Amino acid sequence: MNLQQIRYVVEVVQHNLNVSEAADALFTSQPGVSKQIRALEQELGVDIFVRHGKRFTALTEPGRQIVAICERMLRDMNHLHAVAEEFSRADEGVLSIATTHTQARYVLPTVIRNFRERFPKVRFSLHQGSPRQVCEMVIAGEADLAIATEGISDFPELVELPCYQWTHALVVPKGHELATLEPLTLEAIARHPVITYDGAFTGRNHINKAFLGRALRPEVILTALDSDVIKTYVRMGLGVGILAKMAFDPAADADLVCRDLGHLIESNTTRIGVLRDAYLRGFVFAFIEAFAPHLKRDVVERALRGDGEDYGL
Repeated sequence: MNLQQIRYVVEVVQHNLNVSEAADALFTSQPGVSKQIRALEQELGVDIFVRHGKRFTALTEPGRQIVAICERMLRDMNHLHAVAEEFSRADEGVLSIATTHTQARYVLPTVIRNFRERFPKVRFSLHQGSPRQVCEMVIAGEADLAIATEGISDFPELVELPCYQWTHALVVPKGHELATLEPLTLEAIARHPVITYDGAFTGRNHINKAFLGRALRPEVILTALDSDVIKTYVRMGLGVGILAKMAFDPAADADLVCRDLGHLIESNTTRIGVLRDAYLRGFVFAFIEAFAPHLKRDVVERALRGDGEDYGL
């Protein structure tokens, strides 16, 4: 058994059992990958993959457990490098963050700028995706942290750290009847075409829940992943926008009116997701605290150990 065989097994699983794609990612040949996996199976005395001809079609029951162990072994190998770097280059390295567009565009810039003043040798790698995608990036070892509002609790492999709460807002052009309407109600909003987030993003479940709770079914004429796209179509007069309040910039969006909907739609909580068995370097703990000041290192370490879930939010 060797590390190469373990890496081949994990890579094949990450490429949906496509050996050819895994071989390309590993810069080797398909026969070479298949040969090494067969050698590992022979050594272990069990099949890891179900085969149909030369194709892998599924994981066997022992294969599922073997893959889980292989993934942990590769993560531990990465942890060895991280430990060495922590003591040889404590304030230098790469912090990889997987997050959604709203966080990357409206929240992280200020945090990263301030963090870089303290840790100028730390480089950042930002990966954007849906909440599910960013969690999968952390589990696959492609990112150190996931930052999202939804999805993290769906993955038992991740520790969930609540960071801050935020509300939605209504965005309309100046002069629109909802710009000054008092009181602003969901019934009034539902009389207009609505432009808002895609179903898996940025608190959309809370938006749906609020309208359904009033037996309202607004006409959602357009959904998007990007708050800027929502504002673009609001400017065109296609409908009224519902987006994260943090995505409204009073200077850049001076032609629009923003009205807080915190009294109408349940607030949302943005969270950080970290692998339960992760080894975090010192500057990662420092970044988490910079993003959410109540998440000090001792609090995060207790969470990673499973010692309670009261993070003071």
